[in-house]
Amino acid sequence: MTTYSVIKSKLSGSSNIEQKTGLPLALGAAVGGLLGKWMFSFVSSLSPDKNKVGAVQAACLMLVTVGTLVYTLYKERIKTYHVTNLMACVAIGIFLGILSSFLGIGGGPINLVVLFFFFSMTTKIAAENSLYIIFFSQIASLLSSIVTKSVPDFEIATLIFMVIGGIGGGIAGRALNKKIEEKTVDKLFIGLMVVIIFINIYNIYQFIG
Repeated sequence: MTTYSVIKSKLSGSSNIEQKTGLPLALGAAVGGLLGKWMFSFVSSLSPDKNKVGAVQAACLMLVTVGTLVYTLYKERIKTYHVTNLMACVAIGIFLGILSSFLGIGGGPINLVVLFFFFSMTTKIAAENSLYIIFFSQIASLLSSIVTKSVPDFEIATLIFMVIGGIGGGIAGRALNKKIEEKTVDKLFIGLMVVIIFINIYNIYQFIG
């Protein structure tokens, strides 16, 4: 889905990604993603109880998501910035990559808030830039798994259906994005945050139950 969305926007000439900030962010996120993956493996190795590690991870994700929700609800009252410094963009990207990889999520919701705050992007533009960042992170993670021979076993048929579903979702999402207003996107985003919070509460209960 991410690959389709990024390539499609580039080929159609409708991309809202500013390379001056987008590329350093994406490259930083790719490096941060590898660091976050290593950090999670290290933390997991310290505890024999995988349920405890999972509970901590879910709790951290819930707190981050709650923070994301609160920021989104009050973002109109919060002063934002226009970061253009190359090293600052790379540092922000590394932070996003570490956080997203360590928490085991694609990074979308967290990416959006960071892009709102540091780059004063609207929701739609932030969503496109977030996909661009995730695209680079996923490539780095995939290459790392191949090099270290840590790719998990999977069914080819399942992979094919997932790819088809991802591309189909990307097509539907792009079409829907063109038809709905910015405020509607914000409402959908807030609704998604609420769902993620409840999922994490359920996951914590499952891990410690």
